[in-house]
Amino acid sequence: MGLESPHLAIECHVTSALPHSNPLPMLEFTDCVVLYGPELEPHWCDRLSVTTDTITRLELGPPCLSFDELSLTRGAQVILPAFYNSHTHMGDSCLPDGATGMTLEQGFFRPHGYKYRELAKQSEAEHLRHITAHLHYMARTGTVGHIDFREQGAYGSELLRRASAETGVRSIVLGQFNELPFSDAQLRENQAPLSDAALAELAAVLAVADGFSESTMNDLTDAAWVQIREMTEAQGKLRAIHCLENDGYREVSLAVTGRGDLERALDLYQPHLVIHATVANDAEIALMSQHRVNVALNPRANANLGLPLPPIAKLLESNANLLLGTDNGLLNSPNLFAELDFTYKVAKSQYGDSIRPDPREILKMVTTNVRSLLGGDTYGYLEQGLPADFVVLDFTQPHLRASRHIPASIVTRVTPADVLATVRQGKVLFGE
Repeated sequence: MGLESPHLAIECHVTSALPHSNPLPMLEFTDCVVLYGPELEPHWCDRLSVTTDTITRLELGPPCLSFDELSLTRGAQVILPAFYNSHTHMGDSCLPDGATGMTLEQGFFRPHGYKYRELAKQSEAEHLRHITAHLHYMARTGTVGHIDFREQGAYGSELLRRASAETGVRSIVLGQFNELPFSDAQLRENQAPLSDAALAELAAVLAVADGFSESTMNDLTDAAWVQIREMTEAQGKLRAIHCLENDGYREVSLAVTGRGDLERALDLYQPHLVIHATVANDAEIALMSQHRVNVALNPRANANLGLPLPPIAKLLESNANLLLGTDNGLLNSPNLFAELDFTYKVAKSQYGDSIRPDPREILKMVTTNVRSLLGGDTYGYLEQGLPADFVVLDFTQPHLRASRHIPASIVTRVTPADVLATVRQGKVLFGE
């Protein structure tokens, strides 16, 4: 069967049932622009074909940085790698804007923060409905995968697994304890290991989740962090941690252990992913650069909480690998187009009167840079033979059709309404 319109030319063929025949393309695009390869270079593309879950044909034409009225007659679909959102809390998507007017501590800290009080009130069916709806929304905004920091122990991780299976959006689930396993006195003493009960809960979480992440280094003792690192290493699980979201994270860690939360994390826990780095100073940026840390920035969430904006320009100059996340569903919609726009403009402001950053540097934070963290069949760019993970945009829209810099327009002008299709491994998650 086929589908064609003035702005969209997609041919969808049912695979042939004839024995020994070559499979026909499941999806085929002609006369479009593709952001090609790890550097996201825009090229005219005569044909892009998908068979099963793979890009099996990619016929590139010359580079094409801009559109004009004549080139629009050739085709105005733009195909780019699908997005990965590297920091979400989809569990609290059932509470949009509920913490408005609250401080970080009032809204989000355990055990008495607004978020945790309200999550405890959600029925299983209602909570699952909200999470599933927001994953569908992620797909319509060009996102095919996300790294989620899932509260509520093993139960919370299992709930997200079910929503992910229903929507087709890939959820990399990082679980945490349902309740903090240490008293305030134990945390101040910083000696106690995890109890047998806590170790059993950790094992139950890791049996469901892809990895582990507590909220901050200050939530557990040094001995506990070593235990968690050893258990996750043995199982090949991911480790992540929120660091330097505000000065208090560093100050509490210094007061208890003599080391800041980032330094302590890199030494004891050795995370694959660090979240925030909002108040990172020059020494801490140098440390992340030295360790080539994967850092997920969340500037919209930081701004929404009245926190400083992260030092994006300085981090771009470092050897840290920068990713992007939308953070709590309670604070933000999981719309990476909005995050890209805000991040680019903050970075541009920090650079001042400079040619930096290239918009593609920001776009890489949700595409090619993700490979450093996830590897495997997650590439974040488009080439023949790679998985068919991509987004199709409609550049005939008035705010896009005369673009003189296609990557810049993607980063600063595209909205979810401009997404024609989101495809993950050949399966259309959103679109016709």
